[in-house]
Amino acid sequence: MCGIAGIVEQAGDLAGREGLLRSMLGMIRHRGPDQFGMFLDDHAALGNARLSIIDLGGGQQPIANEDGSLWVVFNGEIFNYIELRKELEAKGHIFATHSDTEVILHAFEEDGPQCLNRFNGQFAIAIWDVRKKSLFLGRDRLGVRPVFYVQQPGRLLFGSEIKALFADPRVERVIDPVGLEQVFTFWGALAPRTIFRGVQELPPGHYLTLERGQVTVAPYWTIQFSGQAAADTGRGEHDYVEQFRQLLIDATQIRLRADVPVGAYLSGGLDSSTIAAIIKRYTPNKLTTFSIAFNDSNYDESEFQRTMARHLGTDHQVVQATHAEIGRVFPDVIWHTEAPVMRTSPAPMFLLSRLVHQSGYKVVLTGEGADEFFCGYDIFKEAKVRRFWARRPDSVWRPQLIERLYQDIGRLSQSKGAFLTAFFKDRLTDLDCPWYSHLIRWRNNRRACRFFSADAKATMLASADDHLRSIPLPKEFSKWNTLERDQYWEISVFLSQYLLSSQGDRVAMAHSVEGRYPFLDYRVVEFANRLPARMKLRVLRDKHIVREVAKDWLPAEITHRPKRPYRAPIQRSFFGVEGADYVAEVLSERAVREAGLFEPAAVAQFVRRLSDGRPVGETDEMALAGILSTQLLHAQFVKAFSCDRPIDETDDVKVCRG
Repeated sequence: MCGIAGIVEQAGDLAGREGLLRSMLGMIRHRGPDQFGMFLDDHAALGNARLSIIDLGGGQQPIANEDGSLWVVFNGEIFNYIELRKELEAKGHIFATHSDTEVILHAFEEDGPQCLNRFNGQFAIAIWDVRKKSLFLGRDRLGVRPVFYVQQPGRLLFGSEIKALFADPRVERVIDPVGLEQVFTFWGALAPRTIFRGVQELPPGHYLTLERGQVTVAPYWTIQFSGQAAADTGRGEHDYVEQFRQLLIDATQIRLRADVPVGAYLSGGLDSSTIAAIIKRYTPNKLTTFSIAFNDSNYDESEFQRTMARHLGTDHQVVQATHAEIGRVFPDVIWHTEAPVMRTSPAPMFLLSRLVHQSGYKVVLTGEGADEFFCGYDIFKEAKVRRFWARRPDSVWRPQLIERLYQDIGRLSQSKGAFLTAFFKDRLTDLDCPWYSHLIRWRNNRRACRFFSADAKATMLASADDHLRSIPLPKEFSKWNTLERDQYWEISVFLSQYLLSSQGDRVAMAHSVEGRYPFLDYRVVEFANRLPARMKLRVLRDKHIVREVAKDWLPAEITHRPKRPYRAPIQRSFFGVEGADYVAEVLSERAVREAGLFEPAAVAQFVRRLSDGRPVGETDEMALAGILSTQLLHAQFVKAFSCDRPIDETDDVKVCRG
């Protein structure tokens, strides 16, 4: 796992380009502190900050092909590199290292951009063609690893993180109100847009080419489902379960390929427990597991984590995420997420990756992806109930299914009438809306937009629907069943833009820790997307096939346990705790007015209410997280940005010149 950065320009000073690249790599040294590498010629500068995991002695980047006509820098892992290498050697390719990086280069020689379809991995790739003077950027199918870029007249800059681009003072640092509105609605800006004006993100499953000054972005992989006609082939459940079992075992085993120890996260839920169980059952690896414990019982799952650790016999490490500690590290979290967040959930993950790093580990396997592809979230059940209710909108008893669904949410479970019905009945019969399943969520999220300043609102679009209508629907969308449509929005809007970014890559790599995700193996994903709905959501039983596979490996109290969403405390992490003194400053009327994104008087009144310690609802807690993180982002990146220490002669640096 690494960080990459680069500059391509038609004309420019070579020495200045090298100095800038050193600064760019310095900004992302946390991603790869072990080694650094650069390639420089008259038009391009490619850089890599390496976290050594595979071929520790020989895999330093950049790497060239046999004749030096192609150079690659790479962030990520190609898990099937051993098999691909054998195929490429049989075709006459000669390898100088044992790294997965070099496999990328030779596969590109064979297949060009379509080589990305052969990779089972998580990656951001940059290849410079010396002869054609062309750049190729590629990103993995689901966007596990990030890559951002900025276009300017005669030049393009790219990097694994936005702060690497900001190392160039010519790149403006301005928060985009439209991107901000998208974050407050969808929890992430919709790629290629980011929170910063002019900075673009290469979308998941896409590649970019730059040739003769022309930038082209194109998809090589898209989310596909079986559709209504193929929804149920009549295959027996046993066949599906056994095929899935073998796929998941293999997806886990190849993600253990590393020349360093590999650990696992253990949340106490079904998904991470299943992955940990496979590691223990099907590999000889000694396993260390890592968990988060909260001092707030509303969020703590320690009991189930201890149950699984005892069941598997792992060396179990725990980090305590107190209210004060969440508040204390929150500014550091925003420095790494480079985007506002509507929850504090990334903060405990930041603390967890710090524990992993301190324990001497660079790699962990986790359970992300199962909820999206096997329908573990309540939103899928909610949409199913609402569609059922919509057949008889005036029914008295059908809305009660919603109440049963959300028994763990106090206010809803106590509601027997008007509130519950009104909340979930909004646009109940709007069944033709493509994003029907997420209407309630996105409407509720947007309540936090009431704090935006008049100037910010003037540049924002009107509604969540307006944002989504600008995105072309897949051609096959109308043929998918309703559950598949619901999954599409969860995967395409939420998974990469928030879960795998702010709560995944960014807070893990802040401490040089690589997360690996067996449920996001593209073979597992494509298998899941061919399953009939009954194998994913059976009536209101989520992740049916996952539970069927896991029941032979896990205690019944884990396999039968209802999904508990991962969350972290918000209000109590910033008010009445030590270490959060910065909150008063960044939310002051002066600071809010200076940033110009929120209405100072409205925020001041809101802060007074929060300071009194009176509990607020979920929407207001999200507004607090969103406003505070946005103000921190402005303070760190717009108001007072400074470059980190550039790489220099004290670092292990490989310099190649063309």
